[in-house]
Amino acid sequence: MLYFITGNKNKLAEVQAILPDVEQLDLDLPEIQEIDAKEVIKAKLLEAQKHHSGEFMVEDTSLYFDCLHGLPGPLIKWFMKTIGNEGLFELADKLGDYRAEAKTIIGYAKSPTEIYYFEGVLKGKIIAPSGASNFGWDPIFQAAGYDQSFADLGQEEKNKISMRRLAVNQLKEFLEK
Repeated sequence: MLYFITGNKNKLAEVQAILPDVEQLDLDLPEIQEIDAKEVIKAKLLEAQKHHSGEFMVEDTSLYFDCLHGLPGPLIKWFMKTIGNEGLFELADKLGDYRAEAKTIIGYAKSPTEIYYFEGVLKGKIIAPSGASNFGWDPIFQAAGYDQSFADLGQEEKNKISMRRLAVNQLKEFLEK
């Protein structure tokens, strides 16, 4: 059985659209603070194995600003709590560089010694907040080739192109081999 460790129903729905047999496991795991998302994921996977048996997947979705040399990255949660979407846009605006990258890394643990990573990346830019969203920084991220924020695209359209979809597709290919 493959368990997706998340409390987020939107993330679960997006993953189950590609991997329907994945089951949710809502464990409250500590999250280490680290610039390297793979280290954050690995720590969560190893901790999960102390509480439950099975195969696990954990994901980290981060937003990397060129103007901040990759920050906030995996620390996006804390930037959102402190300065929010408006503050993030203002940072890019004041620094005059709107280029950004949205990245999802999925960690899959078959066992404590067998961990694999799958990465989905979307280039884009930071825009003034646009659209209502219950999904973090969607109002300020505009994927390259699109003229709307993730929030304006809506959940269904966003899920067709998202960095999470790219990473889950890689995991699916791996599991089918």
